[in-house]
Amino acid sequence: MKIILVAGARPNFMKVAPLIWQLRQEHSSNSSASWQLIHTGQHYDYEMSKVFFEELDIPEPDYFLGAGSGSHAEQTAKVMVEFEKVCLSERPDVVVVVGDVNSTLACSVTAKKLGIKIAHVEAGLRSNDMSMPEEINRIVTDSISDYLFVSEQSGIENLKREGKDVKQIFFVGNIMIDTLYHSLKKLTHMQNQRKVNTPYAVATLHRPSNVDNKKKLKGILAALGKISKDMNIYFPIHPRTEKNREKFNLNYLFKDTHIKLVPPMSYFEFLTLWKDATLVLTDSGGIQEETTALGIPCFTIRENTERPITITEGTNTLVGTTEKRILKAYESFKNGEKKEGKTPELWNGKTAQKIIRVLAD
Repeated sequence: MKIILVAGARPNFMKVAPLIWQLRQEHSSNSSASWQLIHTGQHYDYEMSKVFFEELDIPEPDYFLGAGSGSHAEQTAKVMVEFEKVCLSERPDVVVVVGDVNSTLACSVTAKKLGIKIAHVEAGLRSNDMSMPEEINRIVTDSISDYLFVSEQSGIENLKREGKDVKQIFFVGNIMIDTLYHSLKKLTHMQNQRKVNTPYAVATLHRPSNVDNKKKLKGILAALGKISKDMNIYFPIHPRTEKNREKFNLNYLFKDTHIKLVPPMSYFEFLTLWKDATLVLTDSGGIQEETTALGIPCFTIRENTERPITITEGTNTLVGTTEKRILKAYESFKNGEKKEGKTPELWNGKTAQKIIRVLAD
C-alpha cells in the first residue's frame, strides 16, 4: 500500500506527525506500507516550517509544491495543478488529507478525479456557517472521501445527515491530542522551559472575519486590554493581525495595558507558554481541543464552532466577537464561574494507530 500524506499549513503538520510516527513503527514491523509527505506550501516560511519538522520528529517533505499566497481560487488552482503531477508520478493507493484548509480541498478533488482513494482526518466537523471558507472545504472534502476519520460524535451525526455510508465512517478520536501528549512528554525532558509564576492569560487572533474588520478588531483588542488589567496577557501576534492593527491605527489600545506582544512561536514554544495559562482567548480551531484535553479554560472569540464537544464536554466557551460579550464572559469567569470539563471519548493519544490500522485492513 502506498500512502501520500498532505499538509498545507503549519497546523496540518501537527495532525500529520502522529501518522508518520505510526507508519514508521509499521515499517519497522515489516509492513508493506510505504508513504510520502507532500507540503503544498499554502502557508510557507522555511525557517518556521523547518523548526516544526525538527520539533515534531518528522522528515522534510518529499515534495514541496510552492503554492504560496493568493486568492482562494488562485491558491486552490496552483495546488491542484502541482499535486496532479505528483499523483501521476507516484500513483498512490490513498491520499490522506487533514483539517479544512484550501490544500485539503484541492488535493482531495485532484486525487478523486484520478481514481485515487481519499482519507479525511477530522471529517464531519461543521460550524454551519457557509461564510467560513473552511466550512466549504470540509463539506466538499467529506462528500468525495472514501474514509472518514471522525474526532467527535457530532461528526458522525453530521456525516449521516449528509447521506454518507456508515461503513465509510470511523470514530477514531482526535489526532491533535496524539501530538499534544507526545509533545508534553518530550517537553518534560527539555531544559529552559518558559515558566511564569503568576496567573496569566494567552491570546491568539488571526481569523480574517475578526481581524480584517476595523470595528470588530477594535472591540476585541479593547476587551483584551481591559482583561489585562487583572492579569498579564501574552499575545503571539499573527502577521495579519499586526498588519491590520497598524492599518486601522489601533496601537493606542495597547497603551497602559499588560498585554505582552511576542513574535509568532513554534509549536513547542507556544505549548510551553499556554499549558500553564489561567485562561486562553482565541479564534483558532485546534487550541479549543487542546485546552479541553488539559482542562484549561478557553474563550473562543467567534460566533460558532465546528468543535461543539469542546463546549458540551470541555472547558471551551463561545464568547462572541464584541467587547461587551467578551467582557461579560470574563466577569463571570472572574467571579468563579469556571467550566469543569472532561476529556472527550477516545482523545487518548492513540488516534493515528487506529487510522493506520483501518487503512492497512
